[in-house]
Amino acid sequence: MANQAIGFCPVCNEKLFVKTFKCNHCNTEVSGDFEMSPFDYLTSEQKDFALVFIKCQGNIKDVEKTLGISYPTVKKNLDDLCNALNTKTEEKKLTRDEIKRKLKNKEISFEEAERLLGGEL
Repeated sequence: MANQAIGFCPVCNEKLFVKTFKCNHCNTEVSGDFEMSPFDYLTSEQKDFALVFIKCQGNIKDVEKTLGISYPTVKKNLDDLCNALNTKTEEKKLTRDEIKRKLKNKEISFEEAERLLGGEL
């Protein structure tokens, strides 16, 4: 089994680039400077989380059950994944009542509610 490519230099932690591709069937080699996909720069934990999230079709309750983690942890992991893929979308501004409802329904943690309210709790 082949080793997985790493996305970052183990010495300086900068992004790595691919110089050569080789076909194991006919030995053809293609050389150049190739940038890897954003997924190649994810940690193994982020890749594992992404696979579970996709298998659960984005259903956070299913992700919670599958991984045995809480809603806030799922949200944190999803935020980390979005940040790593540079796909973080602008957070919708919630009203105070929406935040209170989400907190009551345990859709967000106390810390998240406090952050959304700008420390007003």
